[in-house]
Amino acid sequence: MSDTAPLTPRRRILTAELLSIGTELTVGEMRDTNAGELAGRLTAAGVRVGRITALPDDLVAVTEAFATGLGRADLVVSTGGLGPTPDDLTREAIAAACGETVVVDPDLEAWLRDLWRRREMPFPETNLKQAWRIPSSEPLPNPNGTAPGWFVDRPDGRLIVALPGPPREMRPMWADEVMPRLRDRGLGSEVASRTYRLAGIGESQVAEMLGERLLRATNPIVATYARVEAVDVRVSAVAEAERSADDLVESASAEVLAHLGAHVWAVGDTTWGEAIGARLTELGWTLGVVEIGTGGSLGALFGDAAWLRFDESIGPEAPAATAHGDPGDDGETGEPADLVRYATRARELGGADVGLAVRARPRTGDTALSIAISTPLGTREVTKLVFLTGPMGRSRAALTAAASLLETLREDAPADT
Repeated sequence: MSDTAPLTPRRRILTAELLSIGTELTVGEMRDTNAGELAGRLTAAGVRVGRITALPDDLVAVTEAFATGLGRADLVVSTGGLGPTPDDLTREAIAAACGETVVVDPDLEAWLRDLWRRREMPFPETNLKQAWRIPSSEPLPNPNGTAPGWFVDRPDGRLIVALPGPPREMRPMWADEVMPRLRDRGLGSEVASRTYRLAGIGESQVAEMLGERLLRATNPIVATYARVEAVDVRVSAVAEAERSADDLVESASAEVLAHLGAHVWAVGDTTWGEAIGARLTELGWTLGVVEIGTGGSLGALFGDAAWLRFDESIGPEAPAATAHGDPGDDGETGEPADLVRYATRARELGGADVGLAVRARPRTGDTALSIAISTPLGTREVTKLVFLTGPMGRSRAALTAAASLLETLREDAPADT
């Protein structure tokens, strides 16, 4: 570059769009995992991802996506479409969007030809396409495949990054080649986030309690997510001129807890097994479980944790499940006493400090759930009605039982703790 050539502006990378290219994605033959992974990494770096788009192998559509993405974001990242075949169109689309012409890079050509030479195979001339570049692009090495990436500088400081589609090629290229370059440009803003995990409440109830003012705010952002194992409320913020990201998150979190604190059982990505295991460890206790009619859902939830000393799953019609008398139509008669016996049995057979017994049965489209918990400090009996039957009902029954167990363990505190 001559001394008089203009330098690319040092534009800070604050916004991004992601393009996943390949007809196999848009027709459902393959599932795109790259975009979600890259979005998570950019978000963690303080970059706001405005759009994630899947595109077919169509030159007009892909070219338009790059052009419009550059008009909205500081960074456009694509995955896929860097192969050697005619339907791999990412290079052509970027060239068209940038108004440049592709040329064969002699160094890339030599590298490609050497790959085949080392294998003592004839070089397919169609692969020469993978040695293309445009003047504003810098090739990104790919030690795990034959498709180099592109790092493209635009005159206004915006960037395009083109990555190969296979994750085993995309991931190391992103970590080793792309992120160092982005950090050198100035990547993201100061960000902070906190996630609260809730039980005993649905997402619509959470939204109603938080209200539109909190949920429509743009900084900090308060968002709800209905996960399989919990309803999550995530509070995230970007630093402002006079307030840090942590300060903004702390302020919004105080409002969230004022509305929902009674339902929070964990912060972050803690699982039920981790939360229950941590409390059992604090108390120096272990657990035994007997579950009836849940299909082993509790055992699946807890896994092979060291604190789980005994886990027995009994079918709802098995003799052991009905040996002490079938409850009456109201779901109450006789059942609590039976479950206390099972909870005691779980403690005895596992040599455990805590026994948990659960019985789940379909009831008019939902699942009737009875729970008995026996600890060194006493017993607790709970009845619940959980939404749906079948696999979903059994899964919800296990989650509800886990919530009751954790609540009991947190209330129980031996005199010397």
